[in-house]
Amino acid sequence: MYLKQWCFIIGNSAVPKKGGTLVYGRGGDSVKLDPINVTDGESLRVTHQIFDTLVKYRENNTEVVPNLATSWTVSKDQKVWTFRLRKGVKFHDGTEFDAEAVKFNFDRWMDEKNPYHFGGEFEYWGYMFGGFPGVVKSVTVVDKYTIRFTLERPLAPFLSNLAMTPFAIASPTAIKKYKEDFFKNPVGTGAFKFVSWTKGDKIVLEANKNYWDGAPYLDRVIFRSIPDNSARFMELEAGTIDLMDVVNPEDVERAKANPNLQIILRPSLNVGYLAMNMDKKPFDDIRVRLAINYAINKKALVEAFYGKGLAIVAKNPIPPSLWGYNDKIEDYPYDPAKAKELLKEAGYPNGFKTTLWAMPVPRPYNPQPRKLAEAVQSYLKAVGIDAEIVTYDWGTYLQKTENGEHDMAFLGWIGDNGDPDNFFYVLLDKDNAVKGSAGNIAFYRSDELHEILIKAQTISDKRERAKLYEKACEIVHRDAPWVIIAHTTPPVVAKKTVHNYKPHPTGSEPLYRVWKE
Repeated sequence: MYLKQWCFIIGNSAVPKKGGTLVYGRGGDSVKLDPINVTDGESLRVTHQIFDTLVKYRENNTEVVPNLATSWTVSKDQKVWTFRLRKGVKFHDGTEFDAEAVKFNFDRWMDEKNPYHFGGEFEYWGYMFGGFPGVVKSVTVVDKYTIRFTLERPLAPFLSNLAMTPFAIASPTAIKKYKEDFFKNPVGTGAFKFVSWTKGDKIVLEANKNYWDGAPYLDRVIFRSIPDNSARFMELEAGTIDLMDVVNPEDVERAKANPNLQIILRPSLNVGYLAMNMDKKPFDDIRVRLAINYAINKKALVEAFYGKGLAIVAKNPIPPSLWGYNDKIEDYPYDPAKAKELLKEAGYPNGFKTTLWAMPVPRPYNPQPRKLAEAVQSYLKAVGIDAEIVTYDWGTYLQKTENGEHDMAFLGWIGDNGDPDNFFYVLLDKDNAVKGSAGNIAFYRSDELHEILIKAQTISDKRERAKLYEKACEIVHRDAPWVIIAHTTPPVVAKKTVHNYKPHPTGSEPLYRVWKE
C-alpha cells in the first residue's frame, strides 16, 4: 500500500546513459572503510561499492545468489561448505583474486593471533560466528579457485552471513602494505575504486572500468556528509546533491509536491530502541526497566517524529517482515501511574538521576534523534526520573556504548541478512554482551534466551526455528532490557534524473547499475 502511495515511478529509457557523477547526501560520515572493522551503516554503505562478498543478496530481498563465488555445496551434516570461485577477477591494485586471497581474509578475521588481525575489534565476526575463531573450525584452499569451510557445528544462517557487507574480500597486498591505515586506503574487487576521503565532508569513488560484472554506468560517486536533515533536503531541492536518505516528515510532504523529485521506500528490516545498561544500577532491577517502558508514549513518539505511514510502533526486537515475529505479544501501554508505582516498589519513590545518550546522527530507524531524546526525557521527568541528555560524535558514541559507558542509550539496527538470528544473537545474546565490542549494549545476559538462540542456529527447519524465535520474543518482552520503539519504512528522496536506484532491505545497495540523465 505504501509503495503505491509514496513511490513515483519514472519511465525507463531503453538505453541507460553512461557517465556522470552521483552525489549521495547522508546524515553522517563513515567511521572506517575497512568493512570487517565497522558496524555502522554509513561506513558499510560506502564499502559496499568498493568490495565484493563471496555471495550476495538479490537486489530486492535477502535470497542468496552467487557473487565472487559462482557455486557451492554443503555436506549432509551441514558442517562442510565448499565454494567454487570466479576466475579472472582482480583487486583494484591489480593483484589476483583467488582462494589464497579468501583464506587470507578469513584467517585475518577469525584468528586473534594472526599478524594482520588489526584495525579494530572485528565485531561482526564475533556477532555472527560466535567469537574467535568461533564456529568456523578451518578454512582450506582446495585449489586455486576452490575454498572449503569446516564448521564446528551446523550454523543455519552461514550462507546468509557470508553475503553480509562486513565479510567482503579485501586485497591481501593492500592490507600488508597499509597495515593499520588500511581503513583509509581500502582496496577491493568492487565496481568502484576509492579516490579520497575528506573527513566530515565527502568520500569520492571512481568507476572500476574493469569490473568483472561490467563497468558501472556512473563515472563517479560522491558521498557527502550533511548532518542536518533540513539542510540536506534544501541541497537536494537546489540540485547540489542527487539523492538523500533520512528525511524529516514535513520534507517528505514537500518532496511529494515537487515535480523534480521522486520518493522511493526502502523495505522495512530494522528496529530502533532505547537500551538500558543492566550492568549499572538501577537498571539491573526489572521493576525499573518496566517502569521506563510504561513511562514512554511510543505511539506519540512515532506520530511526531517518524512521518505518517513511514513507521509503526514496535513490540518485538524483530520487525513484522521477519519470520519468527510474535504478534501475540501485548505491548506495554503508556501508563505513567503504573511507572511511578513500579519505581516506588523498586525503592525509588522520588525517582533518580541518570543519563540518556542521544545519537548524534539521523539514521533510518531514528530520523530525528535529538528531538526523540528530548521527548523521552520529558516522559521520564514526569515519573520522577531526571535524565541528562549526553551525546558524542558518531564513532565515539558507538565505541563508548560498546564499552558499556552509558546508562541508557538510543540505538538501532538494520537487518544484515534477513535472518532473525542477526537481530537476536547480535543485539541480545549474552555472547555479545562483552565490553569493548558489545552488540548487546543493554548487557542483558539470559541463559534461557541463549539456549534458545544457539538451538535455533543449529537446526535447518525454518518452521522449527520460527517457533524458537517466537519464544525468544516472549523472553525479551518479559525481561525488558529495551524500550523497543519503532520499525520504519525509510524514504529515500532523489531527483527524477536518477534512474534504477533500488533501495535494499539491508540498508545499503550497489550503485553500479544506477544512471543519471
